Amino acid sequence: MLEVLSYSFIQNALLAGIIVGIITAIIGTLVVVNKMVFLSGGIAHSAYGGVGLAIYLGLPMLLTTSIFCVAITIIIALASYKNRENLDIIIGLTWAVGMSFGIILADLTPGYQADLMSYLFGSLLAVSDEDIYYMVGLLVTIFMIIVIFYRDILAVSYDNEYANLRGVKTKFFYTLILILSSLAIVISIKVVGLILVIALLTIPIYIASFYCNNLVSMMVVSALLSITFTIIGLIISYEFDVSSGPSIIMASSLSALIIYVFKNIKKKN
Repeated sequence: MLEVLSYSFIQNALLAGIIVGIITAIIGTLVVVNKMVFLSGGIAHSAYGGVGLAIYLGLPMLLTTSIFCVAITIIIALASYKNRENLDIIIGLTWAVGMSFGIILADLTPGYQADLMSYLFGSLLAVSDEDIYYMVGLLVTIFMIIVIFYRDILAVSYDNEYANLRGVKTKFFYTLILILSSLAIVISIKVVGLILVIALLTIPIYIASFYCNNLVSMMVVSALLSITFTIIGLIISYEFDVSSGPSIIMASSLSALIIYVFKNIKKKN
């Protein structure tokens, strides 16, 4: 198994998995605490519109999809300020329109043979050096934002009304968390794909919530869990010649199930 680490694409896959694991742990914690899971799901599926746009125009995949997702996120955020009761409808529309738009553009691209599987379920072994640079840049940006605005983000996450009374710009930070979520979702496409990204954003946080009682510890434990699941998933993928994305999610899901059962047995005893 160790000899496989000599290949550059395996090194990139491992490095990308670690970076994305840390990013999704940080952002996933905010998504879960702020009850934005369904919102993030809508953004994840609408991201396919950005994929189709990049394919059709021949533009860089991650950058184009990131810009597209941020635009969709801002539209959802602005719409939710005024029509919170219709938020489910808004998310459903962006979800369907985004995916349809992307598929149509991919179909219209001359000479392009659509490989939906790589975008829907990930293609970690296809991570390039440019992708790694982008991921590192995003990780540094997210880390700096969390450090600088930690108190405000904490206040908004746990008591939005109180934060508003304190003068915290709740709408700004609500939108900021959504934008960071959309960027985390985009880079996760390479690891687990659009379909499974929500699992990557929530399962490690779900496990960490059993053992952590504050935001920072939850982020740290979730990051360690995400990295562990990524490594296990890559090993499974290599040993059994199966897709890496689903392998990572299966490893994390099985761990969550075991911990859940163990916790319930412990409670009864």
